[in-house]
Amino acid sequence: MNWGSMLEASALSKSYASIPAVSNVSFSLEPGQVLGCLGPNGSGKSTTVKMLTGLLQPTRGKVLFRGEDIREDLAGFRKCLGYVPEEPNLYPYLSGREYLEIIAILRGMSPARRGARLDALLNLFAMYSHRDGVIGSYSKGMRQRILLIAALMDNPPILILDEPMSGLDATTALILKNLIKGLGRQGRAVFYCSHVMEVVEQVCSHLLILRKGDVVASGTMESIQQNANYSPLEQTFMHLVEEVDTDQVSGEIIAAMDSG
Repeated sequence: MNWGSMLEASALSKSYASIPAVSNVSFSLEPGQVLGCLGPNGSGKSTTVKMLTGLLQPTRGKVLFRGEDIREDLAGFRKCLGYVPEEPNLYPYLSGREYLEIIAILRGMSPARRGARLDALLNLFAMYSHRDGVIGSYSKGMRQRILLIAALMDNPPILILDEPMSGLDATTALILKNLIKGLGRQGRAVFYCSHVMEVVEQVCSHLLILRKGDVVASGTMESIQQNANYSPLEQTFMHLVEEVDTDQVSGEIIAAMDSG
């Protein structure tokens, strides 16, 4: 059966006390695509991610997984989803291994399967020697690696990654960039939300740019840059969403520091 898009946002809108945070955001995520989501602070990125994962119910619109509204079977959808949230809020009194065991049980992974998988991923993410340490003693980067393992361990067809590089050391960040590109080549659908345009340009095949809750650009990386007549991505982004002369502002900051 041809399911069409793996994940689709259909006219997603969310308002808080009648103030719109996201307005009519629509896009599709196909198998094999790595879709980067960019936008300045207040553009609606976090709200969009929370609606895509089912953590937040839209005021209007739908999120479709393989053509079906995720609200019809939210638990089933989440079993097909690997999610790394922006903030690594974990249970501080659990060990890394205990946290991952709980997530594996909730996902329905068998003891034999989760044991071998967790050992392999803990080792590959350089966390095996820290597996029995309590999460409260971990650095931010170590907590981020636990979140990445939790997202990947059940081999999900969809990954939603919200600032996944946060706190990672240079080696792990490079591994993750290569991993994201490799997952796309294997047919996974990846939604990658970030402020770091250099990484988005390196790993993403498609791009979604939000500004004040609206979509200002959507399509392949190449088509968006060609339409904006700008390259690299940083210049395209500034052209589409920012009404700021960054050189002027930085100069004025230096002047303010030197004043008085």
